[in-house]
Amino acid sequence: MRILIDTNVLLDVLMNRQPYVESATKIFKLCEVKKLLGSISALSIPNIVYIMRKELDADRVREILSQLTLIFDVADLKEDDLKKATLLPLKDYEDALQSVTAKRIRAEFIVTRNIKDFVGSKVPAIKPEELLDRI
Repeated sequence: MRILIDTNVLLDVLMNRQPYVESATKIFKLCEVKKLLGSISALSIPNIVYIMRKELDADRVREILSQLTLIFDVADLKEDDLKKATLLPLKDYEDALQSVTAKRIRAEFIVTRNIKDFVGSKVPAIKPEELLDRI
């Protein structure tokens, strides 16, 4: 099963956000052992760096990014994605980009805690706990 993991779920693990870290960590581990085909949008990388650089030094941030690319495929952003995202009925452009990317890579789900942000997405959004229940 191919999934796209949104930035907030990634940050749940990277920043040990309670109470979300437990289910998100289980998904990380399933992706690490290739029981799930996990992808993240290239868009998530600068967002993660921006947030984490406030708390970590540059070397630690580089190490974390290196680990992420070992666990997840990084889905690039294409010019067509940028255009298609503007046509989606989603309120947030970043969420629209995640949705368009998920569709292009043929993800079955977008894993997010913010299901309401993806109403109108062609790829269904699912909470981490719900994904774990389905496996």
